[in-house]
Amino acid sequence: MTDYRIKSHPILIDEEKATIPFYWQDKQLYAKPNEMISSALIAGEIQVFRHHVKDQSPQGIFCANGQCSQCMVMVDGLPVKSCMTAVRQGMRVEPADGLPRLPESFEPLPSADSFQRRQECEVLILGAGPAGLSAAIELGKLGAKVLLVDDKNQLGGKLVLQTHRFFGSTKAVYAGTRGVEIAKILAKEVEALPSVEIWTNSTATGVFEDHIVGVYRDQKENIHVEPQILLVATGARERSLSFAGNTLPGVYGAGAFQTLVNRDLVKPCENLFIIGGGNVGLIGGYHAIQAGIHVAGLVEAAPECGGYKVHKDKLARSGVPIFTSHTVIEARGEERVGAVVIARVDGNFRPIAGSEKVYDCDTLLIAVGLEPVDEFLRVAKEIGMEVYAAGDANEIAEASAAIFSGKIVGNEIARKLGKDIAEIPSAWLETEEILKSRPGVVVPERHIGKLDGVFPVFHCNQEIPCNPCSEVCPKDLIFIDEADIRHMPLFDEERADECIACGRCVAVCPGLAVSLVDFRKRSQTALVSLPVEQNYAEIAVGNEIEVSDTAGAALGKYKIEKIKTVAGYKDGTRLLSVEVPVAIAKQVAGFRVIQPSMVRAFEPDSRMAENLEDEAFVCRCERITAGEIRRLIRMGVRDINQIKAVTHASMGSCGGKTCLNLIRRMFAAEGIPLTEVTDPPVRPAFVEVPVKDYIEHTKEETGKMR
Repeated sequence: MTDYRIKSHPILIDEEKATIPFYWQDKQLYAKPNEMISSALIAGEIQVFRHHVKDQSPQGIFCANGQCSQCMVMVDGLPVKSCMTAVRQGMRVEPADGLPRLPESFEPLPSADSFQRRQECEVLILGAGPAGLSAAIELGKLGAKVLLVDDKNQLGGKLVLQTHRFFGSTKAVYAGTRGVEIAKILAKEVEALPSVEIWTNSTATGVFEDHIVGVYRDQKENIHVEPQILLVATGARERSLSFAGNTLPGVYGAGAFQTLVNRDLVKPCENLFIIGGGNVGLIGGYHAIQAGIHVAGLVEAAPECGGYKVHKDKLARSGVPIFTSHTVIEARGEERVGAVVIARVDGNFRPIAGSEKVYDCDTLLIAVGLEPVDEFLRVAKEIGMEVYAAGDANEIAEASAAIFSGKIVGNEIARKLGKDIAEIPSAWLETEEILKSRPGVVVPERHIGKLDGVFPVFHCNQEIPCNPCSEVCPKDLIFIDEADIRHMPLFDEERADECIACGRCVAVCPGLAVSLVDFRKRSQTALVSLPVEQNYAEIAVGNEIEVSDTAGAALGKYKIEKIKTVAGYKDGTRLLSVEVPVAIAKQVAGFRVIQPSMVRAFEPDSRMAENLEDEAFVCRCERITAGEIRRLIRMGVRDINQIKAVTHASMGSCGGKTCLNLIRRMFAAEGIPLTEVTDPPVRPAFVEVPVKDYIEHTKEETGKMR
């Protein structure tokens, strides 16, 4: 059996070995300590975790965040979410095929004097991502009694998935530092605060009318937490997308893909295709390249990618084809993805017949936006709790903005608690707005006129909040407006001869958008140094590489003269130097590592005469198609509760987390204002918890529910 683990990565080091034996059916596999079942299975070449009881369709991992139930398996006779359950030695894992059977013998309830345990605190923080950690640090420094809860086994949230350097302000939010390192910095700081208690592997299950928050600690004990103030920093969940074949194993949310590749160092595929040109999709594509995965292409329905242009440019320079004004119309395959069909869209985002193309791939990465995990916030407000929100739970933005958002909210809560603290400085609020800002307009790339000496060339030509290059220059030759770091960097040409070619500006740039051009000791050529974070065998001194400009256009093949590390940057970024003609030296911005993908002719089959959109699954749990729901909408149904009653949509394990917004978008697509649509009630418990853990009993009443 093939081991799909990443043995070599340019940024990450695999410090754990797979030594824990467990069984998938009758096959013995091995997992790393604290590894989730889903990652261990995929590392062992298992992509199909079960077959759906309704139509026997293959099911695999989708979100890897506990938000759906597609990765459900049977463990020692009980159904669990494989992405949230760690492997134990000797564990027996089976596909969750068919309806579960009751065990022949029941384990007796444990004896106890009382259930459920209660705990009080001044502030309960839900979520230990960038916002939650930052708020906990601010409150902990002031001595507030804080309980910090997170459902993962390590602190940092999505930071632990980010191998790229962060944008933003170096001083305010660690810009220029990799997300995985920022997670360690924040975790170390919060763990040193005695007034902050941390519960990992613990899931908040609901907010109740008596102002109690249920927390399922260590997946075995339900605790009632009574905070004075609740801070919701639960982040965001990824939007789903409906298209034919959208539930095949190999269709991943971007977060699931990054979890496998960057957190668990599992290589889930060989040939990836990306849907969505926001920052999440663009970054996910580059993470795939770092892991040695071929990226066949990326589609974005809008005329332009919505993410930072420097992220798009990294893919384009690497050779990844990017199709704007395109969408996916079908994923093809039997037991897993084998190909994707894309098509150009018109001004109304409708596929244009005859424009279809088929790309071979074994995985689709869906990155079509995020939605706040705000159900805790909404219910807390409804019942009159003292509640705040920070990070994506409040407003979708970059992680750097979430760090600063948490800092501000932490101080606001401290003031509410009566701590001796000044009002929030207006400069903080201005910084927060800058960090949250959308990408600015794209302007023509400007190069300085010099053809001698040595100096950096900036290939970023869109205003975004970022200043690391200006902070690391030892000669202060690079300037960015300190009052508004969205302005693009400028090089001091009058002092250009002071540049010492240290390469720090090249190594620190989060967008890999700085090159160093050296005209010294050459007459007709220049030595161009580029940042390299890939781990391909072809990247070696003496080999030829194809260099490209900012937009990805090929500029020719040239020999690699040298590869070196930069002082102070031994965390994966190196400088690769090629000697090129003077005429193109300032244009060289990167090099290609992705070879063109084969495009197969589009061959319509019998189903193409039908509406493929109707085949898409909207409700993954209950296998309800878009066609079933669309027919009810067109019959005049305006109450989602009626749709639930007829189809069972949103009644599965996830409680509507993946399908309800798709249903709302279907109403909007039919021209029906959402003000006319009645939403269903929210379940009292937002997350599934075994019923046995809600039972209260005493020694005298063991086994009797109260």
